[in-house]
Amino acid sequence: MTRGATSRVPVSDMVGTDFQADCARCAALCCVAFALNDSEMFAVRKEAGEPCPNLDAGCGCRIHGELVQRGFRGCTVYDCLGAGPRVTQDFFQGRSWQDDPSLLDPMCDAFRVTVRAHKLLFLLRAAGKLDLSEDDRCELGALQQAVDRAGTSFELMSEIEGGVHRFLRGLRGYVENPG
Repeated sequence: MTRGATSRVPVSDMVGTDFQADCARCAALCCVAFALNDSEMFAVRKEAGEPCPNLDAGCGCRIHGELVQRGFRGCTVYDCLGAGPRVTQDFFQGRSWQDDPSLLDPMCDAFRVTVRAHKLLFLLRAAGKLDLSEDDRCELGALQQAVDRAGTSFELMSEIEGGVHRFLRGLRGYVENPG
């Protein structure tokens, strides 16, 4: 699957996710999928799809206990909201790109989209705690289902993302003037 691909990994109830990161159930996807810029947050520069130089053969971090001191503060504040374990365990049945290098690109692509989906669903779940009108509650449910149906399609997720952000902006009145 490449950026812009329309194929989707089947998704089973992404709406019901618990948004819990669990590095032990992931294939270190955040350490591979994203590019790093040599900055105050990351002490190295690496391209997306390239493993972090601190990653060991078991998908662990060689400097985990010293991330801030070694210039990797960005790693300490990142949260995939459970996207890594979902991709590794649910979409790829526990397989890893380290055992099968042909999985690297599809896993990274699925992870990037699933992170976006989990962020959207996390925000929509928070919005669901508001005292919404019946119409807004129906729209919220439709958006949650749309995110779930989009699976790992970049194109579909991009289309839905705009709608979710418009919907959330429209809820300002519930927060600014509650009840």
